[in-house]
Amino acid sequence: MDGSAIARATLAEQVAAVADTIVVIGEPHRPSRGFLHWRDLLFPCALGRGGVRADKIEGDGATPTGDWALRRLWYRPDRFREPPRGALPSRPISRDDGWCDAPGAPDYNRPVRLPYAASHERLWRDDDLYDLVVELGYNDAPVVPGRGSAIFLHVARRDYAPTEGCVALWRDDLLSLLAVLPADATIRIAAGR
Repeated sequence: MDGSAIARATLAEQVAAVADTIVVIGEPHRPSRGFLHWRDLLFPCALGRGGVRADKIEGDGATPTGDWALRRLWYRPDRFREPPRGALPSRPISRDDGWCDAPGAPDYNRPVRLPYAASHERLWRDDDLYDLVVELGYNDAPVVPGRGSAIFLHVARRDYAPTEGCVALWRDDLLSLLAVLPADATIRIAAGR
């Protein structure tokens, strides 16, 4: 059985256990690739360059295992005339939106306004990866410095290249998912076996 078949079999087990949760399973032989499943939707996805790990730390490039709430959708208003269809709370991204990734900063793993003195990610990007960004409830209640920041569900690169720890879907797949998710959706991320 190849890695994709193993990941799909593991995915089926996870899905049977949690019918109303988005399930993401990493492929065992390609740790930065996986599948996302919710109800009748099944999509390939990109995962972190460090694979899927339970012991996530800042900068390791890993996608954290666990069950996480989908907090809200951020979107580029210059690329969408109206907010994308869906039940998640949403807000437009502005040119001065960022996300703090400096473990020693008081705003670690929180949105910030730019310019910002500590290390941060810029949410308004030149590419299309953050045209749609779903904020995941990872390391946010409470925030633990150094346990990882800016873990999102966002648009994938054309070749599903690895992320820095996020889950990434093809843009149309992400829009299809957002259109049918309930406001209280959660995502379960697991490593393939």
